[in-house]
Amino acid sequence: AAKMGRIPSLKNFNAFPHAEDHLLKKTYSGAIVTILGLIVMVTLFAHELTFYLTTYTMHQMSVDLKRGETLPIHINVSFPSLPCEVLSVDAIDMSGKHEVDLHTNIWKLRLDKYGHIIGTEYLSDLVEKEHGTHDHDHGHEHDVEKKPEHTFNEDADKMIKSVKLAMENGEGCRVYGALDVQRVAGNFHISVHGLNIFVANQIFDGSSHVNVSHVIHRLSFGPEYPGIHNPLDDTSRILHDTSGTFKYYIKVVPTEYRYLSKGVLPTNQFSVTEYFVPIRPTDRSWPAVYFLYDLSPITVTIREERRNFLHFITRLCAVLGGTFAMTGMLDRWMYRIIESISSSKPRSGM
Repeated sequence: AAKMGRIPSLKNFNAFPHAEDHLLKKTYSGAIVTILGLIVMVTLFAHELTFYLTTYTMHQMSVDLKRGETLPIHINVSFPSLPCEVLSVDAIDMSGKHEVDLHTNIWKLRLDKYGHIIGTEYLSDLVEKEHGTHDHDHGHEHDVEKKPEHTFNEDADKMIKSVKLAMENGEGCRVYGALDVQRVAGNFHISVHGLNIFVANQIFDGSSHVNVSHVIHRLSFGPEYPGIHNPLDDTSRILHDTSGTFKYYIKVVPTEYRYLSKGVLPTNQFSVTEYFVPIRPTDRSWPAVYFLYDLSPITVTIREERRNFLHFITRLCAVLGGTFAMTGMLDRWMYRIIESISSSKPRSGM
């Protein structure tokens, strides 16, 4: 008998008590609340599933231990006011040596005044050869030294006429391609320094008339990964009635992007500071566009991650369970309101 007396007390632990009969009635208000609850639950389920499937990135910094590798540079720069015949590209490292890897692949694309390509030229050698001695003091301007040539041969005259005609027709030039340089500080620049000083004077009538207006369509130091931002992309610098030298001081940050599939993409990010130095009448230097780069000793590792499956299940249960409970409470609340309104109506006379 004592045992039978203790068994009914177990009912207090029932987490799923049966509802009374009057709470099991099906009503229109309950149907509306149920439909709304299902819509909310489906919406929240889709949101949680998207949140779980979307990858996020973790950033980690460490000391860069790479040695003996090259630094890839991808350039795409247009000069709307300078024909390709007068432009040269040069790359030097911090020691002043013109050292460019064999994988260099630079093209000069002739542009008409509308920006359409009308010709191409492949640059097999980036070292400037026409000028005399230049001062490469860690990327500062070249001092154009005069050669003892006071007469022009037929080739020089022909070039001068060709360049002047191209300038009258509004020709421009796009420098496009990639080069691999030593993994040390250095610079590469685009200028008219490849011209003989007397030829340059005949064409431009002095350095102050060299218009180095340019548009940087793309500049990067390696392949692109999801979310990368190259700060110089689509940068336009147009000069009017002035001339000078543009200097872009670039800090390159070695970067590794690790995909969720365990693939690794070595590349580089960079930040930049820009300066413009106007040409003065007493300057011996000629206008140019310099990209001076240095490497950070810190490497950044960006790793793709996906959220834990148990975390997803926990959030899903919490969201759907909470929505179900709120729907039940709303249903009971509406049922009581409707019942109270119905009971307060005056009954018709007998």
